[in-house]
Amino acid sequence: MRDLFRFLQRIRNILLFLGLMVLSFIQLANGNAHHRARAISSSNALVGTIYTWRKDITDYANLKEVNRRLAEENADWRNRHASSYAPVEDIFVRINDTIRRQQYSVLTAKVVNSTWHKQKNFLTLDKGSTAGLHDDMGVIGPSGIIGVVRDVSPHFASVISVLSPDVKTSVQMRRSGHYGLLYWDTNDPTTASVIDIPKHARVAVGDTVVTRGVDNIYPPGVDVGVVISVESPPGRQDQAITIRLAEDMTRSGYVYVVKDLMRAERDSLEKAHDQP
Repeated sequence: MRDLFRFLQRIRNILLFLGLMVLSFIQLANGNAHHRARAISSSNALVGTIYTWRKDITDYANLKEVNRRLAEENADWRNRHASSYAPVEDIFVRINDTIRRQQYSVLTAKVVNSTWHKQKNFLTLDKGSTAGLHDDMGVIGPSGIIGVVRDVSPHFASVISVLSPDVKTSVQMRRSGHYGLLYWDTNDPTTASVIDIPKHARVAVGDTVVTRGVDNIYPPGVDVGVVISVESPPGRQDQAITIRLAEDMTRSGYVYVVKDLMRAERDSLEKAHDQP
């Protein structure tokens, strides 16, 4: 407290000057209508600027909650999208309409850890078995596929990234319908290869690659990437196709875990066929 009084004692002349200047401005504004109007206008502009700064700060602080809500809204949109439904063909009559049954649903999750510069890359999600996650579930981002759930704990899930040679997803060319496998052998987090597409198939730079949907991990038609180079190496029966991945694998944020609602039925049927 003694130091504060000493400091005020040293700057008493400055404080006196500032006080007199403020008093003079008040007297000037009160004594002249024009000056009073200018003072009010300036003060309103200053207050408006301060309010704008405060609003920008609060908006920035609320971005986390806004992103969470947007992710949930996008998940709801994906659950309603036609790609999450499978046609129904049974004894009932269809009258000028497409009857569909929902086959896929999505759950939102947040990436809490990820790698993209290793030989085999993984992601960690903040949801696990308690939220309904299990192995072999597809994970997609806002722009394209990300990976496949490998292991789960009650509250976390480990996802093997598409930036790993262990993941070979069935994909196809949207324009021609020719299909092959996505394979990461470029050591570049922004690109990957598409293999097993025969040389007679017409593939051009700029063609879009999407998921085929036959592995029951991803819905059909999810963006994978865009072709950036096509070669026909001698001695190979397929083309050497390089694509630029649709999803930025170096980012972190909210993702969508795909749940196949018909998987249990399909797995039980396949197990019955495997039994002697």
